[in-house]
Amino acid sequence: MTRLRMVTTAELSKAELEALRRLVFGAFGGRFDEHDWDHTLGGVHVLAEEDVGVVAHGAVVPRTLVAGGRALRTGYVEGVATRGDRRGLGLATLVMAEVGRVIEEGGYELGALGDGSGIPGFYQRLGWETWQGPTWVAGPDGPERTAEEDGSILVLRTPATGELDPAGPITCDWRSGDVW
Repeated sequence: MTRLRMVTTAELSKAELEALRRLVFGAFGGRFDEHDWDHTLGGVHVLAEEDVGVVAHGAVVPRTLVAGGRALRTGYVEGVATRGDRRGLGLATLVMAEVGRVIEEGGYELGALGDGSGIPGFYQRLGWETWQGPTWVAGPDGPERTAEEDGSILVLRTPATGELDPAGPITCDWRSGDVW
């Protein structure tokens, strides 16, 4: 039986954090680095747990994105992963449905993520929409274009989103490693 648990990073024990780290690094097969791990911390983790431990994970961390000239308090999704032997059973769908609730109930104006899943339509069937406009980062020396991210950023509207043009530019705040 699969149970969902929501917990902040601060509430996780050292052993739980290490187990999550192994899960996420293992699921990404070498495409996940220390910066990516750091980006996964500092928010709310949605854990799918079974008798064997955590089998799927997704984190919502606070960020600021700017779209339409407005700074939007954003629940940014990081570290969505399912243990290899548990894939294809709907666990990521279960986690992402709860992630959507965390974003909406957490008072975020927007949800966002960089789609590296390689599964066409996975997030879209859960209500996420592909950002059609150009992507930017508010770099330390001013705005920098992130054209390589165009078409891979997805957003989830919440009741607090307001007017939003997904064909316009969107800018994320600066961070080390992958900015998106």
